[in-house]
Amino acid sequence: MKSIKILGRGCSKCERLEELVIEAAEELGIDCEIEKVSDMNEMSKYGVMLTPAMVVDGDLKISGKVPPKKEVKAILSL
Repeated sequence: MKSIKILGRGCSKCERLEELVIEAAEELGIDCEIEKVSDMNEMSKYGVMLTPAMVVDGDLKISGKVPPKKEVKAILSL
């Protein structure tokens, strides 16, 4: 099971990234746990300077943007 963290303070871009991740995971049939992280101390552990950000299995994959769903699917497929 993949562990996915959406890092951000709850802005519209952070919400959109979470929606994209959920949609992409469902379309790919990936079993995953999605967690929202808004604590700045926790975000800094991943070196995040810009949100929204996405961490997959402990590795920072996206920071500072809402990518197209195609890109999210490609990341989740790895």
